[in-house]
Amino acid sequence: MSSASGIYQAGTKDCAEKRITMNNQEMMELTTVDKSEFEELVKECTRSGSIDQNLYIEYDVKRGLRDSNGNGVLTGLTEISDVCGNENVHGRKIPVDGQLYFQGYNVQDIIKGSTRDRFRFEEATYLLLFGNLPTEKQLDSFLRILADLQELSGAFIRDVIMKATSTNLMNSLMKSILSLYSYDENPDDISIPNVLRQSLQLIAKMPLLTVYAYQSYRHFKLDGTLMIKNPRKGYSTAENILYMLRDDGQFTELEAKVLDICLVLHAEHGGGNNSTFTNHVVTSSGTDTYAAVVE
Repeated sequence: MSSASGIYQAGTKDCAEKRITMNNQEMMELTTVDKSEFEELVKECTRSGSIDQNLYIEYDVKRGLRDSNGNGVLTGLTEISDVCGNENVHGRKIPVDGQLYFQGYNVQDIIKGSTRDRFRFEEATYLLLFGNLPTEKQLDSFLRILADLQELSGAFIRDVIMKATSTNLMNSLMKSILSLYSYDENPDDISIPNVLRQSLQLIAKMPLLTVYAYQSYRHFKLDGTLMIKNPRKGYSTAENILYMLRDDGQFTELEAKVLDICLVLHAEHGGGNNSTFTNHVVTSSGTDTYAAVVE
């Protein structure tokens, strides 16, 4: 017993000393095992589960979201958005200039007919969520709700965004979104009111998460100045991104308009894309909003 206990204690001490001297890169790599052992596992992994490719044709199995001819496959129904890249002429698909539709509205018409010159993205967001373009009163209320859900605590910025800064901003955004789960009092409640609150919160906070991740990357990876600014009330999403991104907070009206339109165009891009399909699959399992968004 004492001998076994002595061996265990020694091993624990060795592990503790190793943890102290180990750097972050070593933590993610094989350090005590010969690489050839891992390479053998790679070979086994490559050999296992191999399937005859002709079986996909025989059983008409769709690999992902494309058929054997490279055409998209039908996976569901949606009224939210559509991308039209061709027209059917005498039974043939003819490529045309692409048309993007949100809830049946041509995005070009949404941009040209916007009631607010500075809040096109917010109008498009309301349309995508609720199916109709907002009235003046509805848009004002929507903007107040987004502004109320917008800010991040100093503790969250310090403990989540600024620690273990990544060179990949999408990775940083994923980490931050998943971490918000721990700050939510009802993260697993998937009732409509709670999911809507979470969704609006993510829409409001994502610009901050993105800009702060970039500022942290610039400081910790590129040795640049660290500049963390709170968003300004009354600014649009596009205006706040430019304001928080630039050290002097200055931007032109044209820059804000161009970014606002870019945000509209990227708000949704067809109901059958990979990200939307994956989200449908994940949410069908009853998972929480934060996990569903980063999948």
